[in-house]
Amino acid sequence: MKRRVGLTLLSFFLLINLLAFNHAWHFTHFSAEPGTRTSSPEKLGWPTKLGLLLTGVSNPKPVNSALPAFPYETLALDSPNGRLEMWYGAVAAPKGRVALFHGYTSDKSKLLTEAAFFRSLGYSVLLVDMSGAGNSAGYRCTVGYREADDVATAFRFLARQQPAAPVVLYGVSMGAAAILRAEGELGIRSAAAIVECPYGSMLETAQNRFRAMGVPAFPLAHLLVFWGGAQNGFWAFGHDARRYARRITTPTLLLYGLADQRVTRQETDDIFTALRGPKQRRYFPGAGHEPYWHHAPAAWQQQIRAFLQTSLRQPPE
Repeated sequence: MKRRVGLTLLSFFLLINLLAFNHAWHFTHFSAEPGTRTSSPEKLGWPTKLGLLLTGVSNPKPVNSALPAFPYETLALDSPNGRLEMWYGAVAAPKGRVALFHGYTSDKSKLLTEAAFFRSLGYSVLLVDMSGAGNSAGYRCTVGYREADDVATAFRFLARQQPAAPVVLYGVSMGAAAILRAEGELGIRSAAAIVECPYGSMLETAQNRFRAMGVPAFPLAHLLVFWGGAQNGFWAFGHDARRYARRITTPTLLLYGLADQRVTRQETDDIFTALRGPKQRRYFPGAGHEPYWHHAPAAWQQQIRAFLQTSLRQPPE
């Protein structure tokens, strides 16, 4: 009897780890084959959710779906993660340069509206396909950890162009987390940073994902984070925006949607509290995990304009 119970428990342990290993691989590796990406967890019916738990997400590599309407040049820069493709849209006599970083399962073409706004304020822009996405090399995505090296690569490129002109970093979700790690751990010192809906930690983002599916987060979220880190060569439990924020003195604007189901307000409040430098925040009622310029364009533009004027000590327009 004891032997049978032991074998049953061992079989369950192996099965749940196999499922977590499979989920972690699909979560952190895009497919080279084109296809339809799995919908947001909260939008799935129970039959689909059950199948998803058994097979993992469908995650084709993100592709650029549009080109800039403004003048630009395409650049290719080498990062520790491989060759990165970027679009550089310069303006005459710029106030500074803004590097823009997209979210998970996204690409640089999804940041064209934001880039156009920064250009209208007088900033040159650099839109980055982070490693594994768009036209950049590879298929791996570590949800902001190794992508911090892509942030550092873009920042150093801009800093070499005009050393006296300020460099501003702008990131959404995963891109925001990558900025926080680049500044908190990799020694990047931008003139200012704007981070939209960064998650608190890799574990919390995995837990929130399972909760959105209506599935208990323990132990699957913990196993997903363990195997995701093991597959990609880093300790994923240490990928924590609060820890990065405690080392950041850069003027930072933190933006968050109060209806976000992927990132909790507690995570956001904790990150804001941990930031050591000048900081501002704006919470958008009714906004989820989505572009805030789409939900509340006037408020989004006003907040960013005011932040840049104060943090870069520029005269009002």
